[in-house]
Amino acid sequence: MTTLKLTPTESVTVRSAAPDALEVEALYGPGGSPPPKHLHPSQAEHFEVLEGSLTTRVGGRERVLQAGDTLDIPARSVHQMWNPGSKPARVAWRTSPAGRTLEWFEQLDRLQREGRVLKNGMPSPLAMSVLLTEYRDVFRLAGPDPVLRASFAMLAQVGRLRGYSTKRSGIRSASAPPYE
Repeated sequence: MTTLKLTPTESVTVRSAAPDALEVEALYGPGGSPPPKHLHPSQAEHFEVLEGSLTTRVGGRERVLQAGDTLDIPARSVHQMWNPGSKPARVAWRTSPAGRTLEWFEQLDRLQREGRVLKNGMPSPLAMSVLLTEYRDVFRLAGPDPVLRASFAMLAQVGRLRGYSTKRSGIRSASAPPYE
């Protein structure tokens, strides 16, 4: 099984990867804070808390999930999920269809493993702009799309000049949409 580090405190272990769904077991470290509001344009997500608890915010509605609780997030729904508690949370997470979600996770993991992150362990705005531009079909930050899209496109150009690339790792698929 492959374990991928997404952030300094979050990782996923791939359980099953098929075109119809990507199933992972996620580990959310304690003491987390809300990630940026985001959405997945064409994928739904299903979460089941196996251990610990998670705080979620979907469409502005906040809820704490405990072990045994489930949550379904439809495509295009703005959401956030984090573990502000004192103990780790373990979660079964299914994304359907899988799309390029596994590639997205692999790119985040590559940045972590190469140490191409800021002191806080998060990718730089330039690195994230390259990824957010390349993987718009998988992950988008919430906000005015035309403004975000233009901003990330400009920052991504600078990021590529500084050596951030999704092509370098061989992960980019031939069917991936071109850079925007």
